[in-house]
Amino acid sequence: MNDISLGVLFGILAALLILSAFFSGSETALMTLNRYRLQHLVKQRHRGAMKASRLLKRPDRLIGLILLGNNFVNILASSLATLIAIRIGGEQAIAAAAALLTLAVLIFSEVTPKTLAAIKPEIMAFPAAWIYTPLLKIFYPVVWLVNLVANLLLRIVGINVAKSKEESLNKEELKSIVSDAEDLMPARYRNMLLGILDMETASVEDIMTPRNEIVGIDLEESIEKIIEQLQNSPHTRLPVYKKSIDRVIGFLHLRNVLSLTSHEDFDKQCITDRMSKPFFIPVNTPLHKQIQCFKAEKLRIGLVVDEYGDVQGLVTLDDLLQEVIGELIIEEADVTPQKDGSYLVDASVTVRELNRITHWDLPIEGPKTLNGLIIDFMETIPEPGTSVNLYGYRLEIIKRDENTIKLVKFHPFE
Repeated sequence: MNDISLGVLFGILAALLILSAFFSGSETALMTLNRYRLQHLVKQRHRGAMKASRLLKRPDRLIGLILLGNNFVNILASSLATLIAIRIGGEQAIAAAAALLTLAVLIFSEVTPKTLAAIKPEIMAFPAAWIYTPLLKIFYPVVWLVNLVANLLLRIVGINVAKSKEESLNKEELKSIVSDAEDLMPARYRNMLLGILDMETASVEDIMTPRNEIVGIDLEESIEKIIEQLQNSPHTRLPVYKKSIDRVIGFLHLRNVLSLTSHEDFDKQCITDRMSKPFFIPVNTPLHKQIQCFKAEKLRIGLVVDEYGDVQGLVTLDDLLQEVIGELIIEEADVTPQKDGSYLVDASVTVRELNRITHWDLPIEGPKTLNGLIIDFMETIPEPGTSVNLYGYRLEIIKRDENTIKLVKFHPFE
């Protein structure tokens, strides 16, 4: 070593620092690769991605190889720096050389390459995968021995590296990814995807038209009143019942009878002859299952019933589709934003719909409508002018009738 010039020693030391930077940066790059983008590139037969994917199947071996190389290079650099210090200033210069080497390693071999790797992992990860693949074969016996000891230590705390599986995204994590994808898709498409993800946790009770709002044909009414209702109905399909919606006898599509209402011989029998059988849906049926059921039965409407068979509401295929495509086809008439940042809200709106429109987080586990949520929270029907702090959202009761809240105003956040 005494025969080697200081210039050569400094050159070797610089090369070791570069190697240390490579090991440090490539470790961070490979470990921070987006696994889902990596899978996409593998499917596209990207050769660097394929090699990186194979290495990451056993991260313990990859980390063992990287740390083997990094520690060897850093120890060799430390020894070389000590030799250079003795050659230049004697033993008194060793401490200064150690401090300078620590600073150089920290800046040039750790912080800089790892920061680059964290920001642009693919730049370093894919080229490094080409180098590590043959290195792993060459140094496999040493890596195997190191991993054997490390894995035995991990088994002591209950971790089996060989049987560990890569964690997959759960639904909430996937929703967070979709919500944050502002630069990749318009807001309306993000809302559609979020609606699809929410369908599994929602039931028909969450979106049904409640019993008191069901519009149908009561055969106990006069034929003149029924004809007027048919001619002015905004709905294409109506339930037909006698006195009470609990005594429903079928569904009527207006196109089957509307042209007949002008005939003199049109009577109630014409209605009953053209009805389809009623279809009943248990109140807790999940939305995604109900879509499949409508498709299998080739239906578009059904009545929601509780465990006693009493009608609780009405659900159509349009209601189910609205949960997915939402604001693409409807106007948010129940929630009206004001210039001061407040919202006027029809209290009959469902809590899920209100959350979807406003991106709030009101609880959906209990009452399904805003009216029900407020009454359940206050345990009374509040008078107009009453202010309520509802789960962190400040609102004021604007209008009510005898047994329900009609209109509320949500004040802007302070």
